[in-house]
Amino acid sequence: MNQLIIEGIIEREIRSLSAEIESLKNPQNLSPSPRLDELREENTRLKYRLNILKRSLQEEKPHCSKSMMNINQQLQEIFGEAIRASCPELDNPPLAVTPNQQAKFGDYQCNSAMAMAQMLKAKGIKVSPREIAERIVQNLPDNELVQKTEIAGPGFINIHLKRTFVSKLLSNLLVNGVQPPPLASRKKVVVDFSSPNIAKEMHVGHLRSTIIGDSMCRLFEFLGYDVLRLNHVGDWGTQFGMLIAHLQDKFPNYLTVSPPISDLQAFYKESKKRFDEEEDFKKRAYQCVVRLQSKEPDFIKGWNLICDVSRREFQKVYDCLDIQIIERGESYYQDLMTRVVKEFEAKGLMELDEGRKIVFAPGQSIPLTIVKSDGGYTYDTSDLAALHQRLFVEKADVIIYVTDSGQATHFQVVFAAAQMIGWYNPQVTRVEHAGFGVVLGEDKKKFKTRSGDTVRLMDLLEEGLKRSMDKLKEKERDKVLTPEELIKAQRSVAFGCIKYADLSHNRINDYVFSFDKMLDDRGNTAAYLLYAFTRIRSIARLANIDEAALRKAAETTEVLLDHEKEWKLGKCILRFPEILQKILDDLLLHTLCDYLYELATTFTEFYDSCYCVEKDRKTGEVIKVNMWRMLLCDATAAIMAKGFEILGINPVHRM
Repeated sequence: MNQLIIEGIIEREIRSLSAEIESLKNPQNLSPSPRLDELREENTRLKYRLNILKRSLQEEKPHCSKSMMNINQQLQEIFGEAIRASCPELDNPPLAVTPNQQAKFGDYQCNSAMAMAQMLKAKGIKVSPREIAERIVQNLPDNELVQKTEIAGPGFINIHLKRTFVSKLLSNLLVNGVQPPPLASRKKVVVDFSSPNIAKEMHVGHLRSTIIGDSMCRLFEFLGYDVLRLNHVGDWGTQFGMLIAHLQDKFPNYLTVSPPISDLQAFYKESKKRFDEEEDFKKRAYQCVVRLQSKEPDFIKGWNLICDVSRREFQKVYDCLDIQIIERGESYYQDLMTRVVKEFEAKGLMELDEGRKIVFAPGQSIPLTIVKSDGGYTYDTSDLAALHQRLFVEKADVIIYVTDSGQATHFQVVFAAAQMIGWYNPQVTRVEHAGFGVVLGEDKKKFKTRSGDTVRLMDLLEEGLKRSMDKLKEKERDKVLTPEELIKAQRSVAFGCIKYADLSHNRINDYVFSFDKMLDDRGNTAAYLLYAFTRIRSIARLANIDEAALRKAAETTEVLLDHEKEWKLGKCILRFPEILQKILDDLLLHTLCDYLYELATTFTEFYDSCYCVEKDRKTGEVIKVNMWRMLLCDATAAIMAKGFEILGINPVHRM
């Protein structure tokens, strides 16, 4: 840590000395200055010390060789150092290193020179971008990644990677498996997702939150974070008064005999109808709410019975989609709500408005209603209480809310109020709403049944199972798979396709739900990727190469990358950590889907151009196995498998 501080001080000194040198070079000051030579000498000495410090810091860094390297990040470090050395007079020089879109120009590209020229121009220093690019290349530190650089056009720096180094990284991946990059610190992450309402069916809107939230959790878990998956179910509020009142009438002995409520949706509709039409029932419903909130045992039991029926229904969906989640509904935060209200009052942040207690957060035009005029609490109160608990009890470093984009303004105001009261600093703690668009039918309107009702999630999942079985039979897979394998393939395709169709779209946009499109085995679909994955996994089996032979080859065989398609595939495989880092920054999971599709199509190009297994054309007997190419097949499959795992898709070995 002390070295880092010293390094920072030296860099500041270099910058100030460089600025002084520049001013002394000014043509107005024509007389030779002994001060100039003195400063130059001091500057050279400081740069020498800085390089020694940097080298020793590099040596101190724990080198976790099992982890996959983020090549882009490494290049940014290398070019960042060169950029700072090239233009010490710039405080925050821009750093732009991206994969090259055209392979003939190299593997990556650094585009910083143009922006740096503009920044220098603003300081009155005229230097061409090409000259800056030349300086950057001259200042590149020794490294094991870069084979050569070329300056193109106005100042683009094309970067060519060392093939031997890429080959080493692939061997590391094959020997150690797909390991996440090392974590600086293991942060606590809370993801709030799914969140259906008790006594109501889960519908297609809950599907997006459940799938997106689960995939985000899987990503954070793979990267080594401590993840808490929370289901903020709507299990408290005035609707429970009418439900309990209806329960008392319909099943008067509910305290001793468990009521056979099979269709909670119908039960909810019956109670709502009575609440709207019968004045006496309405009064009783309100009394039931008061007695429930006072925690009278009989009413708590009725509430628990209703919640349990809902939980069983929710669990059917979660089992289908392989979702792990901890229920922590609004009721969990009841006692904390009172404390939160008192804290806002004590700090003088509450205002009275026609009997309501409201809070205005800075920069927000809409207030939060913390206490209703009848003394009751609101969603605003429970969301503030939940946020408080996650910050102070869970001690979360990252909190993500996965709900539809319609709630964006609500969360914006809640977060602003929490910052105003001093609960967290957004520079330190990441609190974010990951919103998503609505699910549309093929008519581009909100997805509904023919009768205009919202689509029940279980009906949708069952329809998916039926259609995936039809698809498998159409491909005559029922003739080659055992009944057990066929059922596994059916579930893998059905649920994989539903998840992938959602995740492969930018979550911010609305998306059209279409079974025909998601089950199509052409294009960027789970059906295509699952078949491609199964085909890649079968290459070694058909060549009679077992797992042990592949393991041994990974340790002893160099992965050759001489053919352009081998090189393209090798680089594509190693971009996986870059992709995950991008998703970590913007929480947009379609980037991973796009990458997996690119990987599968790049593999197809490789497989069509490079023989992995050479067979006798007459007998079909294996004559020759190109083992390094078999290893490229294995590495592709390993990355695809990990990608599927993060997306919550469960591929099968035979399909």
